[in-house]
Amino acid sequence: MQSAAPSAPFAGPFAIGTLSATDQELFPGLVVPEGRVLDLRTALGEPALTTRGLFERWDEELPRLRALAADVTGDAWQPLDGLRVHAPVAPRQVFQSGANYRQHVIDLEVAHRSPDDPRTVEEARAEIAAVMDRRAAEDLPYVFIGLPSAITGPYDDVVLPAWAEQPDWELELAAVISRPAYRVSVAEALEYVAGYTIANDLTDRATVFRRDMKAIGTDWLRSKNAPGFTPLGPWIVPAESIADPGDLRVTLKLNGRTMQDESTEDMLFGIARLVSYASQTARLLPGDLVLTGSPAGNGMHWGRLLRDGDVMDGSITGLGAQRTRCVAEGAS
Repeated sequence: MQSAAPSAPFAGPFAIGTLSATDQELFPGLVVPEGRVLDLRTALGEPALTTRGLFERWDEELPRLRALAADVTGDAWQPLDGLRVHAPVAPRQVFQSGANYRQHVIDLEVAHRSPDDPRTVEEARAEIAAVMDRRAAEDLPYVFIGLPSAITGPYDDVVLPAWAEQPDWELELAAVISRPAYRVSVAEALEYVAGYTIANDLTDRATVFRRDMKAIGTDWLRSKNAPGFTPLGPWIVPAESIADPGDLRVTLKLNGRTMQDESTEDMLFGIARLVSYASQTARLLPGDLVLTGSPAGNGMHWGRLLRDGDVMDGSITGLGAQRTRCVAEGAS
């Protein structure tokens, strides 16, 4: 589906992307709102530089990026139109947060409740809401691991595997790590975040829970990690350009109809708590992603799952927008 990159606005004077000209190598680009791009391999004098390599010394390079973005004159800047936009970074690790939006969890619990549940829908929602409030106050985030191989570009087609019976959308805010983080506190966690981007964490609802081994619980490998199940980008916007990541609008439209439209304010656990929590067990590395969960309005809520030909438009305040088309496996 990739075509000329749209000119969706982003916050601040610049963002980071990964781009390529036709049949050319990928390059890390400094993108400015005027719709121009600077190849950072040339600008920084490093022919082998990658976007992930940039984040490995983010604190050092950030002042240079600010200076470069302040002057968009000169032949080194090229128009964004005509360039292919890829996923903005190739992470080594992807940390995904589940059950992190209050209304989303309530909707899912109600949708998946047993037919024999004696409670009315209203009673079930009230009880689940009380559990969510206690969890936010007393419990820990729920974080699991995703595969980098599931990541695809923000305008690429998404292939729906033939085995996926209930493919669903889940638009999310993603934090990008700037330096190694291990056992960092909540108070210092945001110091390890370089910026933010958009992720659509697709899920096959039919395979989330193991039917053959119910005691084991969720099967995230099967349900979330098909190739292309995580459209990412288009840009990584520096954290300094986002005034409050806890107050951004997450919006997904399916074929033009708004399905998700919620503020990150509805998150049970904010970005600092998620980053800190993940770092208590794992060492987070530069360029890694921490996905923060998806708000209410997924397909299970609407009773409408993804199918061949669907087009998803996802946007988050200040981060631009992505557009992906669903293609059934084997479809021409």
